Amino acid sequence: MKLNTLHTHGEWLSWKWFSPVQWVAFHWEAAFWLYLLLLIPIALLIRRFIQWQYSSKLEVSVPIRLIPWTPLILLRFLPDLLFSLMLACWVMALARPQLKNLELEESSEGVDILLVLDVSESMRLQDFNPDRLSASKEVARRFIRGRRYDRIGVVVFSGEAYSLAPLTGDYVMLENLIREIDYQMVPETGTAIGTALGVATNRLRESEASSKVVVLLSDGDNTAGSLDPITAAQLAAYYGIKIYTILVGKQGRIAVPPENPQEEMRYQENTVDEGTLKEIAQIGEGLFFKAENNQALETVFQKIDAYEKSEITETRFLTTRDYYGVYLRWGFIFFLLLLAFKSSPWSNILED
Repeated sequence: MKLNTLHTHGEWLSWKWFSPVQWVAFHWEAAFWLYLLLLIPIALLIRRFIQWQYSSKLEVSVPIRLIPWTPLILLRFLPDLLFSLMLACWVMALARPQLKNLELEESSEGVDILLVLDVSESMRLQDFNPDRLSASKEVARRFIRGRRYDRIGVVVFSGEAYSLAPLTGDYVMLENLIREIDYQMVPETGTAIGTALGVATNRLRESEASSKVVVLLSDGDNTAGSLDPITAAQLAAYYGIKIYTILVGKQGRIAVPPENPQEEMRYQENTVDEGTLKEIAQIGEGLFFKAENNQALETVFQKIDAYEKSEITETRFLTTRDYYGVYLRWGFIFFLLLLAFKSSPWSNILED
């Protein structure tokens, strides 16, 4: 079996391989061999008996109590220690220590989504907190933050429509762009819903995603642009684009923020056109939603997020790495040290 390259680059020299923490982390493929560790003391006694039986002896008459003790005397136990470590390492190598790691690989075809946001003057009305546009921007950013694997783009419109961001997976950039959206971004006044749908369709028509979605958010009637909203919706449906429409705001007397902070708050009568947005959603085989406050708008985006989930495929890989080579090497090192010690003058001096 081929040893892991980890072992050939010096890491096997680490003392961590003799840590109980490391031993607990291992999966021992042939754990029954570990019972041989219990026989090492017996092997040590046999080794001692053979040495005593066959080594030459010289009788001396010096009492043991007169022999001075020094730390060097402890070296007499070094051969036994090296012998025990050698056997222990080879037994652990036989037990096949391994580390297993479960790797998870996710893949998805994803969904291509275009957020089409109305930035007309009426989005300044304050029936939302702090106003319609600010609330829409915040919810759109949270929606983007919750997506995975999808490409998302942004179209803004008022009397004209512009592509603010192409389809991308860079969610940080998208959030930053949405944060910078304001009422002056599109100089043309009015509400060109049909034109905005046309721009979105042009972005999505060549997409090869499993699902192509437009989320259109507006608060008013179609009052500008050269493309009729119903015609634009039919064109989008032809390219297999699903359309969700969200009507932001409510009818009635709504507060309008003053141009000058010194001026008093003004109010205006606001009307909404549900019919056009409903028909657009129906043609686009999506859904129509009406949001009259921040919480309702948040709920709408949560529903769309749930409807348009990407199908994620998970592939699991169990990787196994063998570490028996580490203990084979250490056992061989202890074996060489034992031979070197036996061949040195220290062996005879300490034995005597």
